[in-house]
Amino acid sequence: MSDAVNEEARYRGPAFFSMGFRPFFLSAAIFAGVAVPAWIVMLAGVGGVTAHYTPRVWHVHEMVFGFLPAVIMGFMLTAIPNWTDRPAIRGYELAGLWFLWLAGRVAIVVPWGGPVFSAIVDGTFLVAAAGLIWREIAAVQSWRHAPMGVLVSLYALANILFHLLMLGEQSADVPPRMALGVVLVLLTVIGGRIIPNFTEEFFEVRGRPERPAAFSRYDKVSILLVVFTAITWIAQPWGMVTGWMFVLAGVVNVGRLARWRGWLTWSEPLVLVLHVGYGWVVAALLLLGGSLLGVGLAPPDALHALTTGAIGVMTLGVMTRASLGHTGRERHAGPLTVTIYLLAFLGALVRVFGPATGLTSHLVMGLAAVSWSGAYILFALSYGPILLRPSLDE
Repeated sequence: MSDAVNEEARYRGPAFFSMGFRPFFLSAAIFAGVAVPAWIVMLAGVGGVTAHYTPRVWHVHEMVFGFLPAVIMGFMLTAIPNWTDRPAIRGYELAGLWFLWLAGRVAIVVPWGGPVFSAIVDGTFLVAAAGLIWREIAAVQSWRHAPMGVLVSLYALANILFHLLMLGEQSADVPPRMALGVVLVLLTVIGGRIIPNFTEEFFEVRGRPERPAAFSRYDKVSILLVVFTAITWIAQPWGMVTGWMFVLAGVVNVGRLARWRGWLTWSEPLVLVLHVGYGWVVAALLLLGGSLLGVGLAPPDALHALTTGAIGVMTLGVMTRASLGHTGRERHAGPLTVTIYLLAFLGALVRVFGPATGLTSHLVMGLAAVSWSGAYILFALSYGPILLRPSLDE
């Protein structure tokens, strides 16, 4: 029996802090469900500005450096024991990390701390998270997973740079783009690991002869293109070369997605949603490329194909599957879970393509916010009890 299994058997603390996905997935869902509507209220002039930032800057920072890191760490802390065969980070250590994340969300908006205090508190979480990941990788010398540590470290660096620029009263447009570039690479790498695996498992259970294509040189090229595109985007966000890089990466990843045979998983939304989420990754690459080349959508709308579309749908796909599988429940998407997926998908669709229909911006963003945030609120309501209680197989 592995150390991870032995540790699971010995753990007697609160179920909420028994695995990383529990506090971070639930907190991320509640935060996404509240923060986006709050921003819409601010834009309408009802809430005014936040304590330290304008509504736009607060929205960008909190979605990129608040909501997203919670989801990422929920996934990472749950996956690390499988990578290292070491006990999961849980109990007081997990509670402390979660408290750092929560303290960062509070410090950004309370007026009494000041911008320097909020920068230090908020910046600490991702630094601590990166440190934990590196500690676990180094403990068993699992250096093949070092890219995960590098990406989270870059994420932490981007957040620190954001705060330094804001404290210096300079433009802070680069750090969120750095972070989104990291996330784009993470979606490409992690998606390429879990989607074919879960699809193959689905085929085996259903007794189907089909199989997704095995990882090959084509996948390596697809990932490298996304990496180079992300670097180019960070350095030259409006360049023609960047636009063509996005288009090339998008076209190659269309082929990668097709090799996984996702259309055959239509009978199990828990698997299909991951293919749809990666489809949003492909759409984001193509739409961002087109926007930089002067074709199709405006750049802000194309960017939301990545944030509300790819990130929104993929995160919910991963959150629902992990929450069911790691609590001893059947890995099947029921009506409530399917509704979560549909709300997120429709919210992204409205936000990305709504402005092109001629509808007013307030109407588009309001409808998109209600649908997209509604998906996360529904996740919190339906999966919250699961995440708060012990696993069925304990």
